[in-house]
Amino acid sequence: MTVGKPLANYAAWRRAGDWVFCSGVIAVDPGRTVVTRYEQLPPQAREALRDLGYDTGQLSVDVFEAPIVAQSWFVLERIRAIAAECGGDMGSVVRLVQYFRDLRHYPAYNRVRGLFFPEPVVSTVVEVSRMLPADEVLVEVEATLHLGT
Repeated sequence: MTVGKPLANYAAWRRAGDWVFCSGVIAVDPGRTVVTRYEQLPPQAREALRDLGYDTGQLSVDVFEAPIVAQSWFVLERIRAIAAECGGDMGSVVRLVQYFRDLRHYPAYNRVRGLFFPEPVVSTVVEVSRMLPADEVLVEVEATLHLGT
């Protein structure tokens, strides 16, 4: 996954010495469509999500879980791409700030986050009333990386 261009006039990330500060990442694909379905994810993501019990193929289940699960994977994969672009990896991430439209989405996000962070990472979780660019955006994540020793 390549790092997409921000939706407004700001940097996706900025390095300051050994530190990298990432702007909030949301699940908007390069075509500027909000990710809400498993079908918008690559096959390897869908396989990993199936291993967690998501992407079941059952419409009555997937219609409720897909938006937050797909967005969680997309956002964390985008953070992985940003980390790689600036010379780091997910082990370089020292802090996450996670913003949710509804805190009831946190358990699904947290399970997906385990695919990217086997060890706990310092984090803050906040519920917000709305996020840009659309009401379909359910999660936004900021990351701080340390690239030094």
